[in-house]
Amino acid sequence: MRSETTLRIAPDHPAFAGHFPGTPIVPGVVLLDAAIHAASQMRSESAACQVGSAKFLSAVGPGEVLTISIATTAGGAAQFQITSGDRKVATGTLAWPPAP
Repeated sequence: MRSETTLRIAPDHPAFAGHFPGTPIVPGVVLLDAAIHAASQMRSESAACQVGSAKFLSAVGPGEVLTISIATTAGGAAQFQITSGDRKVATGTLAWPPAP
């Protein structure tokens, strides 16, 4: 299963206040949170997930439009990719514990 969503981090997002003054960039944790949220919505699940891997490949500035693509694997994990236009911003994998 695949899913895609668009995200724009507003220039007044509180994370920019300290990351970094004069040259603001979106913190990796904000990008990771967006990927987890998108994958959880696709799964209709709110259980905590485990980050298998995450690579941050390119800095993101205030107001950039991002595309978050999620693809589930046969084992139930999710692979994510975040892009800004043709530029890869982040990639990684997420996994959920098995249902009891």
